[in-house]
Amino acid sequence: MNTTSGCLAIGALSARTGCKVETIRFYEREGLLPAPARSSGGYRLYSGDHLKRLTFIRRARALGFSIDEVRKLLTLADERRRPCAEVRLVAGTHLQDVRVKIADLRAMERVLRDTVARCAAGRRADCALIEALYRDIPNHALRPTDSPARRRKNRRAD
Repeated sequence: MNTTSGCLAIGALSARTGCKVETIRFYEREGLLPAPARSSGGYRLYSGDHLKRLTFIRRARALGFSIDEVRKLLTLADERRRPCAEVRLVAGTHLQDVRVKIADLRAMERVLRDTVARCAAGRRADCALIEALYRDIPNHALRPTDSPARRRKNRRAD
């Protein structure tokens, strides 16, 4: 519901941003989104600034920034001089985290690909994938430097 004052009710804000109502309330509780004005009936009334800030939060979250990182970025954005070097530091740290996750996902892909390739055409009673899931493999076994293919090569070299 839009109001005559140009403010948006929470449902309208939700529709405009694609952000669920509960998520908007969560961002308010977390202090990322300032508390909106209230109508005489007690309904939240969001301004254009709320819309802009929520768009910022949603975009940062879509890029994988944590709530704490978003809070830091918003604090920096709220400063008049917008210290780009500090923003770059936050984003650079996040970029490193993303690169680590990508490497982990690639390693997981290799493990799954190798395990699926070892599966017979579904006709054997002993399934390599099921057996692999029963084994307790330390996290470092999924790292790219310790892939199943590399372990097979090392065994052959012995």
